[in-house]
Amino acid sequence: MSVVALRLAGPLQAWGSGSRFVRRSTDIAPTKSGIIGMIAAARGLRRTDPLEKLLDLSFGVRIDQPGQLLRDFQTAQRPRRDRNGDLDWQSLPLSTRYYLTDATFLAVLEGERALVEGIDEAVRAPHFPLYLGRRSCPPAGPVVLGVSDQSLHDVLETWPWLASSRVQKQHRERVVRLATIRDAAPDETAVESIRDTPVSFDPNHRDYAWRSVVRDTVEVPNPHGVSDPAPEHDPMTVLGG
Repeated sequence: MSVVALRLAGPLQAWGSGSRFVRRSTDIAPTKSGIIGMIAAARGLRRTDPLEKLLDLSFGVRIDQPGQLLRDFQTAQRPRRDRNGDLDWQSLPLSTRYYLTDATFLAVLEGERALVEGIDEAVRAPHFPLYLGRRSCPPAGPVVLGVSDQSLHDVLETWPWLASSRVQKQHRERVVRLATIRDAAPDETAVESIRDTPVSFDPNHRDYAWRSVVRDTVEVPNPHGVSDPAPEHDPMTVLGG
């Protein structure tokens, strides 16, 4: 098995796994369905095309720079003709949309070597434009970081911190703790189930299955760190002899 690593950064991102109707929320990190959709677009698949082997990929993401939550209140109108044939404007339902601003993520896909290399090639020269969850969210900078024979967990644990130098300098510790969300192994416990595996992107038959995920943390070196992490406070030490 091999992995392909992706850098997901841009002015805006939106990764909604539970958005409905006029309220479009975003998760705190990229979803598997969102990344599979991006890969499918890069490979030139239509929404009605089967996803085939893409569903066999294991997925994990590391939150390198969480960013800020942005709320956008949207209004819209569309033209229509009244009974007299005159042009009129019809107001559409008001909607509230949420985005992540100034965020950076490390996303990792694990699968067969040929499949992973094909994903790497497709994202470098995508058939359709790439976007980070919504069409209004283009990526900033190259997306693909490369292919390796490491495991998904090893890449999440060892890949250099992708946060901007400004953010890295704000954290003076030599080692930072970053949150990760990844597919659970069959024998893992204490997992969370979310409806985030795309079965079909067909607008008329859109369907998602459940997947089990594990939320964890990893420690990554900070190239701009100047101090060691402060030791955890243990109130019981005052009782020692």
